[in-house]
Amino acid sequence: MTWLLDGPWLSVFMAAILLLAIFHRPLFWAGKVLARSLVGLGFLALWAQSGILTGLQLGVNLLNALTLGMLGVPGFGLLMLLRLFST
Repeated sequence: MTWLLDGPWLSVFMAAILLLAIFHRPLFWAGKVLARSLVGLGFLALWAQSGILTGLQLGVNLLNALTLGMLGVPGFGLLMLLRLFST
């Protein structure tokens, strides 16, 4: 335990605690968007397999996953409308 008090480790530990205290909300928000985007990416992967039959295809990429992660079901509608009007 004395290695923690020797040298710069105590300063690094205190700086890490301070940064976590300051950026608690933005880090929580970023984690939430990341988790929702991963779920959206999984949904896009499933949709890519089943959308071929209906002719409604969306690309499985980071931009589409972030759109689904931030907007949810309305984001899916937005992506489908963009795909409809872009072709």
